[in-house]
Amino acid sequence: MGIAHPLRMRLLSSLRERGPATASQLAEWLGESSGATSYHLRQLAAFGFVEDDPDRGTGRERWWRSAYDSTLVDGTSEVLDHADPRVRGALHLYQQEVAAYHALEQAGFLGSFDEWPESWREASDLSDFTLNLTAGQARELVGRLHTIIEEYRAAAPETDGTHPVRVHLHAFPRPPEPSE
Repeated sequence: MGIAHPLRMRLLSSLRERGPATASQLAEWLGESSGATSYHLRQLAAFGFVEDDPDRGTGRERWWRSAYDSTLVDGTSEVLDHADPRVRGALHLYQQEVAAYHALEQAGFLGSFDEWPESWREASDLSDFTLNLTAGQARELVGRLHTIIEEYRAAAPETDGTHPVRVHLHAFPRPPEPSE
């Protein structure tokens, strides 16, 4: 899993959120060396997560862009049952890093909550729900939520009054409470 590295995940997120950039720009934004960002961008490219942006750059200036709008790792992935424990370990690392990054994003918003207009404060959400579902029902719920998100992505052009809105979806079973 070529994405299972904290810096690679940050690079990919930056390209998705800010748009195409050079390794030097990304290094400045993320507080890293351009050598490190350049190396990890090439690794992301080797796995198909980023690509050259042919509409930008001249000569030695290489611009990168995300190859996809999002990354999806679901329960049907062959990685979950891969024979190589290193591949399964990379997936576990990736999942841990995603969870940590989501927590940082949420904390960043909460830290600036009072700076947002009332309309955006009211539009934000920090909820959790516990439902009793079968594995099939949970899979259906997640699929329907993904469909809704894709519908909004397709129908939402960048215009005045819009802001990028991060939607974190976490769905996982909880172990049953021990019998008393």
